Amino acid sequence: MPYIHNEELKPLIRDNYTLDDIHAISELLKQKGTFDFPRLANGLFSAAATTDENEYTGYSNVWVRDNLHVAYAHYITGKIDVAVKTVQAIKKFYKAHRHRLEGIVRGELDPAEPMNRPHVRFNGSELKENEEKWAHAQNDALGMLMWLYSLMAHKGHIFPQKEDLELLGLLVLYFQTIGFHEDEDSGHWEETRKVNASSIGMVTAGLQGVHQLLYEKLGMLQVSVGEWNVVNHVVEDEIKLGLDSLYSILPSECVQEDPAKNRRYDASLLFLLFPTQVVEGDLAEQIVTDVTDNLQGEYGIRRYLGDSYWCADYRTKMSEKVRTGDFSDNIAGRDALLSAGEEAQWCIFDPTLSSFYGLRFHETHEPEALARQTEHLNRSLGQITDEACPFGAFKCPESYFLENGNYVPNDVTPLLWTQANLKMALHFMQRSLSEK
Repeated sequence: MPYIHNEELKPLIRDNYTLDDIHAISELLKQKGTFDFPRLANGLFSAAATTDENEYTGYSNVWVRDNLHVAYAHYITGKIDVAVKTVQAIKKFYKAHRHRLEGIVRGELDPAEPMNRPHVRFNGSELKENEEKWAHAQNDALGMLMWLYSLMAHKGHIFPQKEDLELLGLLVLYFQTIGFHEDEDSGHWEETRKVNASSIGMVTAGLQGVHQLLYEKLGMLQVSVGEWNVVNHVVEDEIKLGLDSLYSILPSECVQEDPAKNRRYDASLLFLLFPTQVVEGDLAEQIVTDVTDNLQGEYGIRRYLGDSYWCADYRTKMSEKVRTGDFSDNIAGRDALLSAGEEAQWCIFDPTLSSFYGLRFHETHEPEALARQTEHLNRSLGQITDEACPFGAFKCPESYFLENGNYVPNDVTPLLWTQANLKMALHFMQRSLSEK
């Protein structure tokens, strides 16, 4: 049994569940506000439900990546209208700022400068870019937008207009222009730029979604985008480049020789297994084994070995001004604060693994898959906060970090991405028990 923080929840957590058990847990969490998702009028979500105590984190901004994961959770759990509104709002933002995509495709803007790239963190209430310098070179976020938009359109929940198809075509041209399959981006963790398998995989999943939508469902041979035409073989060629590059790197995250970039294990690779499923089979199994054997801790799962973000006593070592800032250009100072084994343990990964095994059980009905699904759901439930948390009980933290020798929730509590992943994990557990 995992470490369980919340005493009120503890009696409900068990090694073998019935449908009634899962219903009881879900109802309790609903009553306690664990699954409250405050959102803006336009359908976007701030990254965290901030208060005066943690407003300094900047998590009141909208992150494209986080919003897409939250939207997908609503989509999977039947709140399709919520998911559609979120995706449409992100699309509206990029339509308003498409000059960045066009400028890079035309060669007028240098993609080596992250502020020239499409912004992936912005003022959600006004759909405006922030002037603050940020690591906007994040191909994974744009790739996931293509993937989720295409999925929902293919299923008939979104009805693409001409300008929507133009935006998809422009994104294809953008990724072709920057050579995404070998492009150094800041990836899921917004840090040192390198060739990330997790980013290449997300873009490849997005391109596969666009191909399925445009050429398989809509029967379009090409999409006109201003002075350009995006034809079928362009998308197919980019998908092949992405897959070839991806499989030359996996199961690692980065294989560049520079030790500051080379990384064998990274939990962001899990998002290639769920939700996108762009990686399957033995390679997916290897990624899961790598994460659970090398990154899993008692309280959560590390992003990667040597991760200094919210390392031990982070609140005392780092001032509020820089604590959650942009470290993409110089991470060495922050890394110097880390002692081996004292990385923060994150809460977004266990529910992702539980959902992954939920898909496995749905396909195979293997008892081992259900056991692993249950194991990671229980770890996820154990991470929910108790009364001692300064941000309140029944919250889903971003991570637990060491403070004065004890693991406590970091200041990004609750993180809506964690809530979303837990909501999906409970949904898939309910399905598994219905099929058992």
